Amino acid sequence: MKRLIILSLIALVSINMLAQEKDIIVLAKNNGYLIARPPVIATPKNKKKSICMWTDTEKNDWYEQTLELDNVPIAKDFEKMFPDVTNDQDLPYIQMPWMLTEENDETVLHCYLRMPADVIEEFWLTDVEGGILDKETGITYRARRTEPECYEKLFEIKGKKGDVLDFKIFFPKLPKTTNKIAIYGVPNWFLRGTEVNINRIRVNYNFSEFELIDDIPYDEKPQFHKPRLVVEAKNYDKDNFRTWEEYADPHLIKPVEEGTMAMWITPEATYLAIATELNWSREYFGRGGNTMLMDNTGHQYKCKGVIDYPNNTLFWVQGYSGDYFAIVLVFEPIPLTLEKITYISPEGEPFHVRNASWEGEVRPNLNVGELRMNQRLFDYFPRKIVK
Repeated sequence: MKRLIILSLIALVSINMLAQEKDIIVLAKNNGYLIARPPVIATPKNKKKSICMWTDTEKNDWYEQTLELDNVPIAKDFEKMFPDVTNDQDLPYIQMPWMLTEENDETVLHCYLRMPADVIEEFWLTDVEGGILDKETGITYRARRTEPECYEKLFEIKGKKGDVLDFKIFFPKLPKTTNKIAIYGVPNWFLRGTEVNINRIRVNYNFSEFELIDDIPYDEKPQFHKPRLVVEAKNYDKDNFRTWEEYADPHLIKPVEEGTMAMWITPEATYLAIATELNWSREYFGRGGNTMLMDNTGHQYKCKGVIDYPNNTLFWVQGYSGDYFAIVLVFEPIPLTLEKITYISPEGEPFHVRNASWEGEVRPNLNVGELRMNQRLFDYFPRKIVK
């Protein structure tokens, strides 16, 4: 009976551990900087272990070596997580990869180290300088603890040459709205204010697989400043500009490179904002029509309309030369799992007006994650004029 209870407890613990392992959201990962491989000190007499001194540690002027670690976890499935990181022990450099995750209501920075020797002396992880800064809100999330416990300590690592160790630094959980951060206070991984874009991907770990599962949240439907219709279309004729609709007071944005795009993905539609420059105080445009998005399988997502402007007809916009404003196209909804998308805008029908042009455009392999990161570039920015 006692044996049965023990086995049952072991099974419950195993199930809980697997459940915890599966509840991991990868926020960002990086193959890391290349650093010079620290030289191996001659093996002491009567000892079989190789030893190296970690020459890049910057804290040895403040702290003496106070700790010996022989219990650092070994990273499972490291090669699957970082297929491009080399395992060649003969190269004069080693890589310092890292991964930022969300686990059990905390943000965890995994710092991976492939042992260049069996023993490393004078190593450092982090201290009170460890922090994550949200670049948009200005809120800093401070390091809470480390695993194994080596916070604010200079230490010696004992392991096996070639093994990949997994040091963990724990921070408060980042909000789901966090898009761009900077990581500070982890000098041996060159995280000293490094800017990082956040992408949320659920990872399913087990002993034989590394599976990516969609867990990216939808965007809220974007809200844009509504332009004023100042002239209604009268018997629209593409060859007569006096029949085109005219708008004033568009959704102005800060100056960016013309053609910059941002994307919002909702269950009902995909919104694509395009940064547009006014070169004159009154200029004509045409958008929509047969414009589409296309994924790498060739599947097309049709344009359903243009927010607040005519779809597939020419129109005027009033403003000031030098204004930048947003024209927003609405497409059929795309899957959240798409990483790349191609924007295709066919050439518009020829028309008669001075300098007439409705040029086509193809922009292949746009990064969907980067387009979503650009949303903040399209915040309304009222015009500022000095006379």
